[in-house]
Parts: sequence; structure tokens; C-alpha cells
Amino acid sequence: MYSHVVLGSNDIDRSKTFYDAVLGALGGPPGVMDDKGRIIYMHNDGILLITPPIDGKAATHANGGTVGFACASSEQADAWHAAGVANGGTSIEDPPGVRESGMGPLYLAYMRDPDGNKLCGLCRMG
Repeated sequence: MYSHVVLGSNDIDRSKTFYDAVLGALGGPPGVMDDKGRIIYMHNDGILLITPPIDGKAATHANGGTVGFACASSEQADAWHAAGVANGGTSIEDPPGVRESGMGPLYLAYMRDPDGNKLCGLCRMG
């Protein structure tokens, strides 16, 4: 359904360190900088771009927005979360773990990236 996700950043170098680590924990390659100063990540048919805002104003995060990353196992979700926290992210909500949902049990790990964007590592348990 989705072709790509774009997130704003106020510090591209800091964001590259963070996203190289968290996407590396999912098996993705490091991001590539384009000629417009954006970082491009391509992995498992998904595209994530990290960019300074085009309008030149400060990047801000979405209140109520979350970007979810598919994890193959609870161990991979934990590695993703640990990589993020070790590289400038902030753990939020409950610690990583299984939660019941209308879609069955899910293993969820939440954090905010260095610019405040809410991220979730998700593994479907059933």
C-alpha cells in the first residue's frame, strides 16, 4: 500500500548514525546521501528518506504519528530497539514485549528517534 516514508531531520549526520544502526539491526544497508542532502534507505521493498525540510523551517514530529518497522523475531525487535537507544534514540512507553491486540499477540518495541519521531519495531507472534 505504501511506496515510501519521509521524515524530517534537523541534523542529518546524527540521523544517519541513528538510522544506519536501527536499519542495520534489521539487515538493511547504510543509507546513501543524495545530491539534495537527503539520506535514502532501501530495504525489503521499502524506502525511507530522511531529509531537512524543503521549506527551510525546523523539522518537527507528528503528534499521534508512528512509523512501524517489520521485525522477523522478538530478538530482532530487541536488537533494533537497543541499536536505536545506543545511537541517540529514546525508549518510550512500555519496555519491549508482547502485547495483545485485535490482530493477536504482537511483540512491540517503541522509541523516538533523535528528532522526536515515534518509531515502533513490530513482530507478529501468531
